[in-house]
Amino acid sequence: MDILSSYLGELLIGATVTLQLAFTSLFFGLALGLVFAACKLSSHVYLRRPVEYFTNLLRGIPEFLIILICYFGLSNLINNHFDAAFEISPFAGGVFALSIVFAAYASEVFRGGFVAIPPGQIEAAKAFGLSRTQLFFYIQLPQAWRISLPSLGNMWQSLLKDTSLVSVVGLEDLLKKAGMAGQFSKQPFVFFMAVAVIYFLFLAISNPVFAYFEKQANRGYHQPKS
Repeated sequence: MDILSSYLGELLIGATVTLQLAFTSLFFGLALGLVFAACKLSSHVYLRRPVEYFTNLLRGIPEFLIILICYFGLSNLINNHFDAAFEISPFAGGVFALSIVFAAYASEVFRGGFVAIPPGQIEAAKAFGLSRTQLFFYIQLPQAWRISLPSLGNMWQSLLKDTSLVSVVGLEDLLKKAGMAGQFSKQPFVFFMAVAVIYFLFLAISNPVFAYFEKQANRGYHQPKS
């Protein structure tokens, strides 16, 4: 415990970076997931097919490899085409990689949520004269969000754990800080066990939060008795 307490400040800094990475990736991943879902539901083939191919590709490649490609590949691509000394930060590269991976999976979740909405509700909304924007925000999105929340909660847990992969490109997150502390103290097992406990606590806190969101989203809906 004395060893942990001496490095507690560094671990807290790493934990803060991990949460910042996770929440930023969640925000952009949800936004991109909605855009991808809209493209997949589009009647235009030139929108639907490229997005389907792109998301299938992302889901077929390990997240670790995508992080390496985004961090090292994007810098080289920009520098070679624009003849500039551009360098992507580990945080930005991690956010970009985790966001597009999260969006690829979330797009299927959202697509299923939108498809599950009864067509009669769409027709009734149009009959009442709702515009396309009103139809989306008042009818479609709330119901798709309610249907998608359980799956999104599971995806958040995977995203939170996947943030540890970004440490390989130099981001001083929780895992990186623990590795450095273990190297200096010659007791890596102690710090990696501490990291495992911290990640477990993050996920344990997330469960009631998502349960609350689900309860709020299901207000007014009849819950069948089991």
